Amino acid sequence: MTMKQAKFDRRTVLRAIGVAVVVGAAGCLGNGESNDEDMVEDEPDYDGWFHDVDNYEGTVDLRGEDEVTVRVGTGEQGVQFDPSAILVNHLTTVVWEWTGEGGQHNVVHEPETDDEDYEFESELLGEEGEIYEYTFNHEQVYRYYCEPHRDLGMKGAVTVEH
Repeated sequence: MTMKQAKFDRRTVLRAIGVAVVVGAAGCLGNGESNDEDMVEDEPDYDGWFHDVDNYEGTVDLRGEDEVTVRVGTGEQGVQFDPSAILVNHLTTVVWEWTGEGGQHNVVHEPETDDEDYEFESELLGEEGEIYEYTFNHEQVYRYYCEPHRDLGMKGAVTVEH
């Protein structure tokens, strides 16, 4: 092996290591999982909505974003929203993106009272990459669920503030 080949091989290895480190760091930061810094201090009142939701650990603070993504069909059985509860600003668009896991899912708003209308409801979707989006116009807590998997605790909430 010539010196030129060895130098090229070393550069290639170092470049690959650098790329792996950057990709690994990006994966840690952008995998949809939250850490303590992302959580709100004063939890909204969900009135027991999350009592049967396995992955609810608090409300993720996503204020300051124009658009945020909630993954549909996460967890061991593919019957969770991730994150399950988020805090956003008025006029934020939430994009629910299907993972393709857990069968067909939908996103259905749960009105707080019988007088309140459904604000949003998606079709049943099941393919990876399918999306449903809604822009939130009113300051309130929006509880939602997946109709086929509601009894399995597939529920979420979007809290909107100005």
